[in-house]
Amino acid sequence: MMYGVLLVTHLLAAIAFIGTVFFDVCIWHAARRPLAETARAAADQAIAQRSRHVLHGVVLLLYGAGIGLAWQHRGALSHPLDSSFGLLLSLKILLATSIIGHYLLLAFWLTRGRLSPARACWLRRSILGHMLLIVLLAKGMFYWQF
Repeated sequence: MMYGVLLVTHLLAAIAFIGTVFFDVCIWHAARRPLAETARAAADQAIAQRSRHVLHGVVLLLYGAGIGLAWQHRGALSHPLDSSFGLLLSLKILLATSIIGHYLLLAFWLTRGRLSPARACWLRRSILGHMLLIVLLAKGMFYWQF
């Protein structure tokens, strides 16, 4: 029963997280271009503020449920090269850890005043790419055998 709750929580939080980043990278980035600078700045600030408020809880649920799910598969994780499942799960965890690293880099650049629009765009795209790879690995864990 607990595994099912963790799985559904993880899935719903992943949908929310990926959907937010997808919206930011693929929709909002292009939609904001024709706006006047003042409107763009106000909308960017409002969306960023709301995203941070919502995503803090989503990320806690996502990573918390992910840790709980990983614990259920600790046997496969203790010997990741013994099965394709263990290897793909390990790669998925490595990518999820890399996303945390992206956010730490973002925080570092913000505190140092070195976050340029180009860096912010690169970070968002990289995070989205990591997330898409995680989704593929998550499905592949149960279907790819090698």
